[in-house]
Amino acid sequence: MLMADATELERFQAALGYRFRDPVLLNRCLTHVSCGGGMDAHNESLEFLGDAVLSLAISDMLMRRFPERNEGDLSRMRASLVNRKILAEKARWLHIGAVLRVGKGEERTGGRHKESILASSLEALLGGIYWESGYEAVRPVVEVHFAADLDHTGLGLDDYKTRLQEVSQRLYRVPPSYRLIRESGPSHDRYFETEIRVGGHLVGQGEGRSKKQSEQEAARRALEMLQGQQQQQ
Repeated sequence: MLMADATELERFQAALGYRFRDPVLLNRCLTHVSCGGGMDAHNESLEFLGDAVLSLAISDMLMRRFPERNEGDLSRMRASLVNRKILAEKARWLHIGAVLRVGKGEERTGGRHKESILASSLEALLGGIYWESGYEAVRPVVEVHFAADLDHTGLGLDDYKTRLQEVSQRLYRVPPSYRLIRESGPSHDRYFETEIRVGGHLVGQGEGRSKKQSEQEAARRALEMLQGQQQQQ
């Protein structure tokens, strides 16, 4: 349960992108509840705070990056970025496990490498940054570690095209056909419109700031229409 040495902590904070002014707070962020003590001795309440702060920061980033997206899409995109698996991967990259303090029982069972503990520890660190320096300090840290993920294909939205493919094959035995019908705007701010046909019938149209986004929106609308037809039958 001993705290990591100063060199390890300096290296860790450099990778994190934030240096704590209060070493006691850093110690608390890296102390799992299995170590015992009062609420101010471990990171459980900071994890609660960090979860909310991370959700806010990711929501902020998504709305600025994808201003044309609706609430449902943004929620799915956020869920694909803020979940235990993703947070644990980020924590492993930061080597949080090497500087964590866990109780003897967790140490014996590999607690410092458990997905749930790693994910919650990262949230606690973000909560600690917010507690010490506010949102303007924690947002850049979130950006550093999550900005690249916003560029990944799909971001929780690929299920529209996948689901449409499945529905189309099941109902009509043919795949949906996508066609770009309009492209407008200056080179730095293009706007795309796509239509989808199934068996020659128009089933959906969508718009977006990229061809992929317009296809996803068209697939979403096509699914709504096809599902509505099925309910009426």
